[in-house]
Amino acid sequence: MLDLFNGEAPWLEPLAPGAGILRRFAFADAPTLLEQIDEIARRAPFRHMVTPGGYTMSVAMTNCGALGWTTDAGGYRYAPVDPLTGAPWPAIPASFLALCHRAAQALDYGDFHPDACLINRYETGARLSLHQDKDESDLRAPIVSVSLGVAAVFQFGGLRRSDPLRRVLLEHGDVVVWGGPSRLFYHGILPLKPLSHPLTGTLRYNLTFRQAAKAN
Repeated sequence: MLDLFNGEAPWLEPLAPGAGILRRFAFADAPTLLEQIDEIARRAPFRHMVTPGGYTMSVAMTNCGALGWTTDAGGYRYAPVDPLTGAPWPAIPASFLALCHRAAQALDYGDFHPDACLINRYETGARLSLHQDKDESDLRAPIVSVSLGVAAVFQFGGLRRSDPLRRVLLEHGDVVVWGGPSRLFYHGILPLKPLSHPLTGTLRYNLTFRQAAKAN
């Protein structure tokens, strides 16, 4: 999988125990992934969800998969039906699953079978505050996160919100995988800067694959 512009192949950048960044891993797949995002959004539109505390998220979201993550005054949860349309979430495309499996295997999580894919859309200024991904029933499964479009600064900390943060730039095609001892590490995205990318304009997209239901 080579960069058509400078010939650089993907490489692994260690991040923490059980975690790493696969630089440029999704670069060649990106045009197909973006087309699939558009198709999913036609069936399950992006929306700015509201947290239980009444905060409207700056990041627009949708989902695909057997389960989709959602939030409202009732709390955070996974649901099989899109509350906006009343229909099941679109299935995870084969291209998404193939990339996710390759990335998981690269970090020795070969048995990862996601049933949920959160799709985040960032506009200039949008951010994701520090949080833990802990709404899933089985925390033994890793997280696979794919960055597309405008670059963003990713924050990755520890098991406590107050732990020191590592800040790394995630660029188009980078994939972050974390699990095992770092599965519940706090993480977030700093406000998106006013930049542009030839495939997405001023937008950044992020695919986050999770195993929401407990594995059999």
